[in-house]
Amino acid sequence: MASLTIRKLDDAVKTYLRLRSAKNHRSVEEEVRVILRELIEGREEPLTPFSAPPTPSATATPQRIGALPEASVTLIIGGGIAAYKSLDLIRRLKERRIEVRCVLTKAAQQFVTPLAVSALSHERVYTDLFDPQSEFDAGHIRLARECDLIVVAPATADLMAKMANGHADDLASAILLATNRKILLAPAMNPLMWNNAATRRNVTQLQRDGVVLIGPNSGEMAEAGEAGVGRMSEAIEIATAAERLLRPPMPKPLAGKRVLITAGPTHEPIDPVRYIANRSSGKQGFAIAAAAQAAGAEVILVSGPVDLGDPAGVTVKHVESARQMLEQVQAALPADIAIFAAAVADWRVANEGEQKLKKTAGSMPPLQLVENPDILATISRLADKRPPLVIGFAAETEHLIDNAKTKLARKGCDWIVANDVSPATGVMGGDRNTVHLISRKDGEIAVDSWPVMTKEQVAIELVAHIAKSATGKSLEPAS
Repeated sequence: MASLTIRKLDDAVKTYLRLRSAKNHRSVEEEVRVILRELIEGREEPLTPFSAPPTPSATATPQRIGALPEASVTLIIGGGIAAYKSLDLIRRLKERRIEVRCVLTKAAQQFVTPLAVSALSHERVYTDLFDPQSEFDAGHIRLARECDLIVVAPATADLMAKMANGHADDLASAILLATNRKILLAPAMNPLMWNNAATRRNVTQLQRDGVVLIGPNSGEMAEAGEAGVGRMSEAIEIATAAERLLRPPMPKPLAGKRVLITAGPTHEPIDPVRYIANRSSGKQGFAIAAAAQAAGAEVILVSGPVDLGDPAGVTVKHVESARQMLEQVQAALPADIAIFAAAVADWRVANEGEQKLKKTAGSMPPLQLVENPDILATISRLADKRPPLVIGFAAETEHLIDNAKTKLARKGCDWIVANDVSPATGVMGGDRNTVHLISRKDGEIAVDSWPVMTKEQVAIELVAHIAKSATGKSLEPAS
């Protein structure tokens, strides 16, 4: 139930709702939600708009340390062929935990339908300035103010001209004129329209008014034979720009700290062609490296064979085998924090074949396995150069918590990040993860279970816990 639609209210109730919502600085829709919540919780207020608003519940669930703050966007979709990209933009914004309410201009509905937009945003779509269902409480004002940012994508030449000159003859332009929120425009138009003197004047005026623009990009147009500057920025570019505006830069609580991270699988050769390996993609370790670097740390990432680009600003050492990984880890010491997220092969072949092993009739080639060095245990037990905080990972398919607790004691590390890698979870090689942080607190083993998150969000959460433990500083956004 993402939004409320209220019909057939008598005038007395409408007046009450308007007065009460105005006093509490909320929209009528939000005020109705508050009233319903009070009824459910048994704290109904007298039917007077002048009573004090309820205090927040003391038992409300706190936001997780380092979790991305919730944010909301009003997305205005203009009438251009680039409107199809707005569907992907909705998805990209929601991936970043940004709620999206969408407004379609009359022209936009020629390119994308309200049904498609609603299905992706999980919200009602707004199209009409004179909609009686939303305008009884000035719906366009709510759409202009009940958000953290307004994004216009595509921003057509017509919409930009209306904005620059203060027009408000439809829902989109009325919202843009009535807002006190930051506005992000993603222009999209023919190159000649973009370079027209009138458009250039409008762009200059909008920038003077504090509007932020992203793009347009250069490339081929929808029209045959047309190319130049005018293509709307890609959805991921717009979503990234929106997130930068919505979420202030993070502080650098790990500045001055040296963080050592391992990631990915190891490949243990059988012969020049074959090897022993596992399904680790390295995504979680790489995400942790990026999050630690964003928190200000000097990061050394020792990675097994992966199909991932090196994180920006991170020193990456690429290796193949467990022995090579241990060598690079030892060379990277000393470190303040060591995070062993790699899925290191437990065994290797004792005698690696110099040539490709051939099939023989009636017999299998003898493969004697020996144990690989235990990198986590080796570093945890160092008498000298042991990092003050050593974190291991436990990838299990059964008895997850029990096995993780056992591993914490056996390896001698400080924390274990445990996750279920059963095939049904899709964790190995996937983009999402569910982890449990196992640590020692006051002589007891504590288990902190986290919800399903993307691997990037798990990384942010873990780095936030590390920052709080290592420095006492929080990773909450700077105010």
